[in-house]
This record gives sequence, C-alpha cells and structure tokens, in this order.
Amino acid sequence: MAEKFKEQAIIIRQEEIADDIYSMWLRTEEIAEHAKAGQFVSVYCNEGSRLLPRPISLCEIDKENGRLRIVYRIAGAGTKEFSAYKAGDAVEIMGPLGNGFAETGKKPMVIGGGIGIPPMLGLAKSLKESGSDVTAVLGYRSELFLQDEFASCSSVYNATEDGNSGTKGTVIDAIKENNLDADIIFACGPKPMLRAIKELAAQKQIPCYISLEERMACGIGACLACVCQTKNVDGHSNVHNARVCKDGPVFKAEEVEL
Repeated sequence: MAEKFKEQAIIIRQEEIADDIYSMWLRTEEIAEHAKAGQFVSVYCNEGSRLLPRPISLCEIDKENGRLRIVYRIAGAGTKEFSAYKAGDAVEIMGPLGNGFAETGKKPMVIGGGIGIPPMLGLAKSLKESGSDVTAVLGYRSELFLQDEFASCSSVYNATEDGNSGTKGTVIDAIKENNLDADIIFACGPKPMLRAIKELAAQKQIPCYISLEERMACGIGACLACVCQTKNVDGHSNVHNARVCKDGPVFKAEEVEL
C-alpha cells in the first residue's frame, strides 16, 4: 500500500480563477514528494462541526519546492470555508490518496470536463516533460480557466455549452470537428462525458484511462460511500464493486460500468 501522510499544510496563495472556482497553492512536508498526477488529497475543515474532509484532486505537483496546487469549485459549506483562507493560514490535509494515471503515450490526449479539468493539467505537464506530443480537449459551460497553463504544455481545443469558445457542444464534438487523434486517452469529468469517451476509445481501439468523480467521505476506502461497479476484462463477465477513493479514482475505461 502506498504511503499516505496527514500534515498541516501552509497556504502559499489562493485566488478565484473563475466564478466560484478557486486555485490554492499549498506547502507540504511529505505529500508533494510522494504524489503523482491523478491522485487527490483530503482537506479538513477548521470548523469543528464539519468532521468529514473534502476530497480534492491534485492540479499540479511541485516536488522540488514541496508544493501542491488544488483547484476546486465551491459546492457546499466546506469548500466555502476553504475559499476564505488566506496566505499563511494552515490547513490539515491527508494524502496522497488513490492511484494515479499511467504516464505513457507518444501522442496522448487529455480530456477534462468542468471541475474534472484541473487534475488533467498535472498529467499534461508531466507527459510534456517526458517528450510526449500532448493534446488537451477541455469542456466548459461558458467561462474558461487554466487556459494559459494548458497552452504551455499542450495543443488546446475547447468545447463550451454556449459556444463562447471553441466548439459549441461537448468534448466529443470538439474531437470530431477538429479531426483529433491520439494513441492513448486520459479523461476526468462527469459520467455522461466519460461514457461517451469510453465509447469513442473503444471504436478507435485506443487505450483509455478515466478518473471518476464520486462523492467520497473517508477517502481511504473504509466507509464504502463511493462504490462503483467494475468488471473483469480477462474473459470473465463478473461485475463487482470497487471503491473509487482507494481502488481508483483512475480506472481502465473498459473495466468500469458507467
């Protein structure tokens, strides 16, 4: 089992980068050193009445300087509390949790939808550093974020629901409109998007890894609040339950029932 750590991280800086979407850089002693793209951290509230931590995917990992970046959307009281934190504040976090992406492929495509976009940035940067020719396909409702960061490490194609930028429609529409191809796909986002990507990858016979967005509680596989259905791909059709927080959040697309 991979090591995980619980520590008091110090906020380096925080800013709102889109409506109700915040970017927070944290200084850590251990977690940054052991983290990889696709993993997440559990962030604990300082308000004592909120006992359960909030799981937030890692957006960027700076091992050299012991820093992590998380990008999150305000979705409730816990994340609302986080958004008020300032540089110098301490916050308790545990991680790195879950498994990460297999960083491979000469021509990988990273696909993110909504708040599933941030965890794809760290992967895109890592793939670029390894010499891969990275394509990023990003799906938004309307307002864009993290565009400059993705442009620094990939060819970026946007899809927006209202046509504000790029292709009007879904990430699948953007892929088809721009005739994009790849030798492997990595994706994170809402289930309808992942379902469509899984089908596309199967049609094109391209390996595909997806990161599931599920509501998690404990973050370590004990509470079974984030169970998903998976199936064996070795000739058996047995369906069984897997814990997204511990067995995932990254799975081979063909193994997951969406």
